[in-house]
Amino acid sequence: MSDQTILQMKNIEKLFPGVKALDNVTFSCRKGEVHALLGENGAGKSTLMKVLSSAYQPNAGEIWFKGELFRHTDPIAAQKAGIGIIYQEFNLVPYMTVVENIFLGREPLMNGRLIDYKSMRKEAKKLLNGLGLDLNVNLKVQNLSVAQQQMIEIAKALSMNAELIVMDEPTATLTDREIDFLFGTIRSLKESGKTIIYISHRLEEIFEVCDRVTVLKDGKTVGTEDVSNLDKDKMIKMMVGRTLGEYYPERAHVKRGGKVLDVRNIKRSGVLDNVSFEAYEGEILGISGLVGAGRTELARAVFGADHIEDGKIYLDGDEVKINEPLKAIKMNIGFATEDRKQQGLILGLSVKKNISLTVLDTILKGGLIQPKQEKELAERYVEILKIATPGVDAPVSGLSGGNQQKVVLAKWLAKDCKIIILDEPTRGIDVGAKAEIYNLMRKLADQGKVIIMISSELPEIIGVSDRILVMHSGKITGEFKAEEATEEKIMKCATGEVA
Repeated sequence: MSDQTILQMKNIEKLFPGVKALDNVTFSCRKGEVHALLGENGAGKSTLMKVLSSAYQPNAGEIWFKGELFRHTDPIAAQKAGIGIIYQEFNLVPYMTVVENIFLGREPLMNGRLIDYKSMRKEAKKLLNGLGLDLNVNLKVQNLSVAQQQMIEIAKALSMNAELIVMDEPTATLTDREIDFLFGTIRSLKESGKTIIYISHRLEEIFEVCDRVTVLKDGKTVGTEDVSNLDKDKMIKMMVGRTLGEYYPERAHVKRGGKVLDVRNIKRSGVLDNVSFEAYEGEILGISGLVGAGRTELARAVFGADHIEDGKIYLDGDEVKINEPLKAIKMNIGFATEDRKQQGLILGLSVKKNISLTVLDTILKGGLIQPKQEKELAERYVEILKIATPGVDAPVSGLSGGNQQKVVLAKWLAKDCKIIILDEPTRGIDVGAKAEIYNLMRKLADQGKVIIMISSELPEIIGVSDRILVMHSGKITGEFKAEEATEEKIMKCATGEVA
């Protein structure tokens, strides 16, 4: 191991019953670098990091950390050695304070008996100030924003003298401003000599904050490259074996059908300001805009989840009153929310139960669900959408993000919805699963369905949509055909400028 190398994982193998999750994986990091670890869901990233944290023990291979052979057998020992892991789901106790969370299980004592809260608070403030955060350490964690909770996790790792910190999808739920703050923190940590392993599906972030990238595929190391030697095409090809140009499905050559949805002058104080738009049979209508522009609020208004104060909605030429989601569903409008785990799925239920939620009336007999019909229904959509699951009785919580999103879509396809609204449909999904979702959207549009896609990713909006609306401050400020749209034009409209 060179003087610069802080971590070296050599020829790592990890076996599970019937599966080789890691196959001769080699991965190394230098001191004071931000190193991206990329790959599709199931590529082995999480398993490799669990081996690093000693949550899993490898079946073969060895780990060298700070020049010594790493033989720890539990996560606490790995933490003490200087390895900190910050998972997507934070490991914080909501009803405890900031200072209590930072030092949980490691509280300093006075006279060997009483907790020394004074020194804890002093050290907690010092840690947070070092991260650029001026925060009352006596606040309960449940009252903090996601971004603030993330800083608490980083402070906790630093309090244990972490020299290597793993960040798993750290920006998944952050605003643009919070992301900028996080990146500033990462750069400061790097300058202080800390090493960051950065896991993300947002490739643009890799170019902004990372020095090198290692790609895993099917449990094997594809390669390691300096980020400066890569572009998005090369990075995607390393991950999925195809380039960006092959990433989006070919647009249909058939002419779009008649007008299905006509929204006229809908208003909601402070949120929607006289919004009008149309959607046609067989088209994918993209809606772009910055956070707070009113995109999600527009979708919720059309779906009846939010009250509108004025305006009209027409379906197939007839005026309709949609003042609750149940009415929208009866009119064959489906809405896949941006938060699939909290609002799109019931994680405690099986794949089968989630798919059948919208069509219970068709599988009831005498007030009871018919198990055979329910199973056949679920199996049909698992096959149609190629949902990777051990079976329809498997808990939906155990599926990858991409397959969970397919279950959400299956729920609305089972209802045979004519209009499907998708809010951030590929958020937190790897590039391979994104391509599958895009192809599915195109197939549905080709079948005559109306797909309305809200997305914060400009390449996605341009690559998938047939027509694009742009919102700013509750208004539609631009409309483009796909072939006319550019990122620059969209951003001008999204910031309130004229395209």
